[in-house]
Amino acid sequence: MTRQALLRPCLLMLAVMTPFASPHAAEPTDARQAAECAVWARELSFADTVARNDLEGFAEHLHPQAVFSVAQPQEARLVGREAILQGWGPVVAGLHMTIRWYPTSTVASPDGTVVWSSGPALVISRSRSIGGVPPTYSIGAFHSVWARDDDGVWRVIFDDGVEPVLATPEQVADFEGERPAACPSGA
Repeated sequence: MTRQALLRPCLLMLAVMTPFASPHAAEPTDARQAAECAVWARELSFADTVARNDLEGFAEHLHPQAVFSVAQPQEARLVGREAILQGWGPVVAGLHMTIRWYPTSTVASPDGTVVWSSGPALVISRSRSIGGVPPTYSIGAFHSVWARDDDGVWRVIFDDGVEPVLATPEQVADFEGERPAACPSGA
């Protein structure tokens, strides 16, 4: 049998199977982009609950099995919604500090069911503002993982961040001016 005769069945098989090539070859990104933008909006909503000192709204953004401070030793982590509410209650109330943040990146899993979100965080120490002393500003970052809950609502399941460091007035202005006006994913 000649080499050409051997190749014909292979070429025929390739021609027949080409329309059925890898299902990942033409994978639509619409579902992923939609998930990324939904979490981007949800992250902004989450930050807004802290800005409004709304502990009930904050709780609505937490998955019941959420873990905060995931990079910390086990004893320092906040595990479960109730522990997070207890640990973050004073922050949400704005007693000693305020935290503001916004996402600059969201990345969805291939199936669009889990989304990672990250961006800068501005910490404003209110305890220093007592007695006429101006507040202290620090810049850090956050990293969150969101999952769509059984009711279809996106809730944060893992959260951590980069330890904030003292910020210059220019860094604070940059934080204020660099907030994306729309979902960076473009969906």
